[in-house]
Amino acid sequence: MKRKADTMKKQLTKPLYSWACYSIAFVFLTSGTMKLVVSDFKVSFAELGLPFPELTLFIVAILEIACGMFIAGRSYLHLAVPPLILIMLVALYLTKLPILLSQGLLSFLFEARLDIVMLILLLIIWDRKENYL
Repeated sequence: MKRKADTMKKQLTKPLYSWACYSIAFVFLTSGTMKLVVSDFKVSFAELGLPFPELTLFIVAILEIACGMFIAGRSYLHLAVPPLILIMLVALYLTKLPILLSQGLLSFLFEARLDIVMLILLLIIWDRKENYL
Protein backbone atom coordinates (compact mmCIF):
# COMPACT_ATOMS: atom_id res chain seq x y z
CA MET A 1 0.00 0.00 0.00
CA LYS A 2 2.85 2.39 0.84
CA ARG A 3 4.45 1.75 -2.54
CA LYS A 4 1.21 2.70 -4.30
CA ALA A 5 0.97 5.92 -2.25
CA ASP A 6 4.57 6.80 -3.10
CA THR A 7 3.92 6.21 -6.80
CA MET A 8 0.80 8.36 -6.69
CA LYS A 9 2.67 11.14 -4.87
CA LYS A 10 5.40 11.13 -7.55
CA GLN A 11 2.76 11.29 -10.30
CA LEU A 12 1.14 14.30 -8.66
CA THR A 13 4.37 16.18 -7.99
CA LYS A 14 6.11 15.48 -11.30
CA PRO A 15 4.12 18.17 -13.21
CA LEU A 16 4.87 20.70 -10.45
CA TYR A 17 8.54 19.81 -10.63
CA SER A 18 8.47 20.29 -14.41
CA TRP A 19 6.85 23.71 -14.07
CA ALA A 20 9.43 24.72 -11.47
CA CYS A 21 12.18 23.75 -13.92
CA TYR A 22 10.51 25.68 -16.74
CA SER A 23 10.12 28.76 -14.51
CA ILE A 24 13.75 28.67 -13.44
CA ALA A 25 14.87 28.17 -17.03
CA PHE A 26 12.72 31.08 -18.22
CA VAL A 27 14.29 33.46 -15.71
CA PHE A 28 17.87 32.45 -16.45
CA LEU A 29 17.46 32.26 -20.23
CA THR A 30 15.93 35.74 -20.22
CA SER A 31 18.52 37.14 -17.83
CA GLY A 32 21.47 35.67 -19.72
CA THR A 33 20.16 36.90 -23.06
CA MET A 34 19.60 40.42 -21.71
CA LYS A 35 23.15 40.50 -20.36
CA LEU A 36 24.45 39.80 -23.87
CA VAL A 37 22.13 42.22 -25.67
CA VAL A 38 21.78 45.26 -23.38
CA SER A 39 24.95 47.33 -23.06
CA ASP A 40 23.89 48.80 -19.69
CA PHE A 41 24.95 45.57 -18.03
CA LYS A 42 28.59 46.29 -18.95
CA VAL A 43 28.41 49.49 -16.92
CA SER A 44 26.68 47.71 -14.04
CA PHE A 45 29.36 45.02 -13.87
CA ALA A 46 32.12 47.63 -14.10
CA GLU A 47 30.58 49.54 -11.19
CA LEU A 48 30.61 46.41 -9.03
CA GLY A 49 34.40 46.50 -9.04
CA LEU A 50 34.74 43.04 -10.53
CA PRO A 51 37.98 42.17 -12.31
CA PHE A 52 37.58 42.02 -16.08
CA PRO A 53 33.93 43.12 -15.95
CA GLU A 54 33.14 42.49 -19.63
CA LEU A 55 34.60 38.99 -19.54
CA THR A 56 32.82 38.28 -16.24
CA LEU A 57 29.55 39.51 -17.74
CA PHE A 58 30.01 37.28 -20.78
CA ILE A 59 30.82 34.20 -18.66
CA VAL A 60 27.83 34.80 -16.36
CA ALA A 61 25.51 35.30 -19.34
CA ILE A 62 26.69 32.14 -21.11
CA LEU A 63 26.41 30.14 -17.87
CA GLU A 64 22.88 31.41 -17.27
CA ILE A 65 21.81 30.50 -20.81
CA ALA A 66 23.50 27.08 -20.88
CA CYS A 67 22.38 26.06 -17.41
CA GLY A 68 18.88 27.41 -18.09
CA MET A 69 18.67 25.19 -21.17
CA PHE A 70 19.78 22.14 -19.19
CA ILE A 71 17.22 22.86 -16.48
CA ALA A 72 14.46 23.33 -19.05
CA GLY A 73 15.32 19.90 -20.43
CA ARG A 74 15.73 18.52 -16.91
CA SER A 75 19.10 17.07 -17.83
CA TYR A 76 22.49 17.38 -16.17
CA LEU A 77 20.89 19.08 -13.17
CA HIS A 78 23.80 18.05 -10.98
CA LEU A 79 26.02 20.21 -13.22
CA ALA A 80 23.59 23.00 -14.11
CA VAL A 81 22.25 23.97 -10.69
CA PRO A 82 25.45 24.68 -8.67
CA PRO A 83 26.78 27.45 -10.97
CA LEU A 84 23.38 29.16 -10.85
CA ILE A 85 23.29 28.90 -7.05
CA LEU A 86 26.74 30.51 -6.98
CA ILE A 87 25.60 33.27 -9.34
CA MET A 88 22.57 33.97 -7.13
CA LEU A 89 24.66 34.07 -3.95
CA VAL A 90 27.20 36.43 -5.52
CA ALA A 91 24.39 38.63 -6.88
CA LEU A 92 22.82 38.84 -3.43
CA TYR A 93 26.17 39.67 -1.87
CA LEU A 94 27.31 42.27 -4.43
CA THR A 95 24.04 43.96 -5.33
CA LYS A 96 21.57 43.39 -2.52
CA LEU A 97 23.67 43.35 0.66
CA PRO A 98 24.62 47.03 0.20
CA ILE A 99 20.88 47.82 0.10
CA LEU A 100 20.40 46.00 3.39
CA LEU A 101 23.23 47.94 4.97
CA SER A 102 22.20 51.35 3.65
CA GLN A 103 18.40 51.27 3.31
CA GLY A 104 17.27 48.59 5.75
CA LEU A 105 15.58 45.21 5.77
CA LEU A 106 12.34 46.07 3.97
CA SER A 107 14.12 47.63 0.98
CA PHE A 108 16.51 44.69 0.88
CA LEU A 109 13.68 42.14 0.90
CA PHE A 110 11.86 44.00 -1.85
CA GLU A 111 14.92 44.29 -4.09
CA ALA A 112 16.09 40.71 -3.41
CA ARG A 113 12.71 38.97 -3.78
CA LEU A 114 13.43 37.36 -7.18
CA ASP A 115 16.96 36.39 -6.16
CA ILE A 116 15.68 34.70 -3.00
CA VAL A 117 12.87 32.86 -4.81
CA MET A 118 15.24 31.64 -7.53
CA LEU A 119 17.74 30.48 -4.93
CA ILE A 120 15.04 28.52 -3.10
CA LEU A 121 13.74 26.95 -6.34
CA LEU A 122 17.28 25.99 -7.37
CA LEU A 123 17.86 24.33 -4.01
CA ILE A 124 14.56 22.45 -4.32
CA ILE A 125 15.28 21.03 -7.76
CA TRP A 126 18.87 20.22 -6.80
CA ASP A 127 17.67 18.33 -3.72
CA ARG A 128 14.81 16.56 -5.47
CA LYS A 129 16.31 15.79 -8.87
CA GLU A 130 16.85 12.11 -8.15
CA ASN A 131 13.25 11.65 -7.00
CA TYR A 132 11.59 12.89 -10.18
CA LEU A 133 13.76 11.85 -13.09
